[in-house]
Amino acid sequence: GSIACVVALVMLATPLAAQDRGRGAAPAAAPAPPPMTLTIAAFPDGGQIPVKYSQAAPGAAPGEGTSPAITWANVPPGTRSFFLHMHDMDVSRNKTTDDQAHWVVWNIPGTSTGLPEGQPRGAKLPDGSYQFSATGQVYRGPGAPANGPMHHYTFELYALDTTLDVQPAADAFETRTKVMQAIQGHILGKAVYGGLFRRPPYGVLVERRR
Repeated sequence: GSIACVVALVMLATPLAAQDRGRGAAPAAAPAPPPMTLTIAAFPDGGQIPVKYSQAAPGAAPGEGTSPAITWANVPPGTRSFFLHMHDMDVSRNKTTDDQAHWVVWNIPGTSTGLPEGQPRGAKLPDGSYQFSATGQVYRGPGAPANGPMHHYTFELYALDTTLDVQPAADAFETRTKVMQAIQGHILGKAVYGGLFRRPPYGVLVERRR
């Protein structure tokens, strides 16, 4: 009796085993693509932003500064344009949820791998993208006061599957709102980089100028 049961089980299992061999092993899932990255060589992620890139830099025009070189990698396939958003998370504008707009740059070409240091003033940058900030159509460097805590400045880069049909509005905040609305449903990837800053004491700045 027990031998017969074993033989029956073997006969039942054989077709199933043969069927499995015919199908072959399931293909391994493709590895997930690496996430998009954003890098600013002038300071480490989460580190202190050098005075050179701030409003406190010697020779900087009021509310301006030198923009740092920014690079990115691992861009998602199908990217048509980029949107760069630099903002001060520690400033509340007019007692609202709006924080300070330090640099709103949109329609950066999808083939770009970064922005060189020292982008010029003007509604459009050399690559054809638009720019705006609370200062105007120019990069606004960090400017947290010396007598307060470090402020957190965040650089966000969005990879988009479209070029935005957005023109500069009356100011940076209205413009940012329009851009944020326009990118909904078009984001392929996002990368974030952060920095800290507060103005050095006045005496330190004087020493650096000498």
